[in-house]
Amino acid sequence: MTISTIRPQANAVLMVRPCHFFSNPQTAASNRFQGQSVLSKKEQQSRATKEFDNFVIILEAAGIEVIQFDDTAIPETPDAIFPNNWVSFHHNGSVVIYPMEAKNRRTERRIDIIDALSMHYNFQVTETLNLTHYEKHDKFLEGTGSMVMDHNNRIIYACRSSRTNLEVVSDLSKKLNYSTITFDATDRFGDPIYHTNVMMSVGNKLAIICLDTVNLIEEKNSLLKSLKANNTEVLLLSIPQMEAFAGNMLALESSSGEPLLVMSEQAKESLDEKQIICIEKYAKIISAPLNSIEASAGGSARCMLAEIYLPKKENVK
Repeated sequence: MTISTIRPQANAVLMVRPCHFFSNPQTAASNRFQGQSVLSKKEQQSRATKEFDNFVIILEAAGIEVIQFDDTAIPETPDAIFPNNWVSFHHNGSVVIYPMEAKNRRTERRIDIIDALSMHYNFQVTETLNLTHYEKHDKFLEGTGSMVMDHNNRIIYACRSSRTNLEVVSDLSKKLNYSTITFDATDRFGDPIYHTNVMMSVGNKLAIICLDTVNLIEEKNSLLKSLKANNTEVLLLSIPQMEAFAGNMLALESSSGEPLLVMSEQAKESLDEKQIICIEKYAKIISAPLNSIEASAGGSARCMLAEIYLPKKENVK
């Protein structure tokens, strides 16, 4: 692969500032990463807001354009802080809207945000692919939580779970003209990993994965073969590191073109020196303390960022 074929990572992200953040009872059954907070909803919201605002400052200081929207007061959407589950934005101008398992998460979807990106931020939206009709059949695909997309090689990686239906993955892959690699991944208790993006991350040159969660040897080999063929290096995580959200990282690019890898402070602290050195060969590490968000909601840095690959509109004189 020559450098000219490599697509740049996104340098703009959508983030939604929470209004009613708390540990969502409708998502707890399928999310082993999610805790049951002893804090009041008011205190959970207060801590999440402070972490969110600090994260935005850190991202902007690193040269990332953060396009921020406030969550709506009504209805209550405790997980609105994770917009990447309901929407994704693609290089060809496509926007995808996804079917979600928890009913109180479906109200996170906001057409006004998509409209604002086009009208006020000059992004070009050429089509909207709406997959929400699958909800009528109890088939779900929660965006770039359910899938890890290798945009450079046009590959979708997805581990099966109640939130990741393979029929929907197949439908989307055909619409986007991507190939798919699907597999089963389980945690230390044998339960399905609820979202692929908590156990792996793929950038242009570095792939990071917790292969210990993949039990079938043929699926493990298929994953490793694809990652080694399409990335310069593969960094392996342990299950304890995955549980510290080290798999929940996102490769971005600063406004000056510097490769970045965004993660939580907990994730960074779980890595050993050799892993840090490996990552820093390819990207600058950007980390932020997200402990309260991680503990209450079972999601971390990558989940909070919906990267925007949409092209900018050409100026018409």
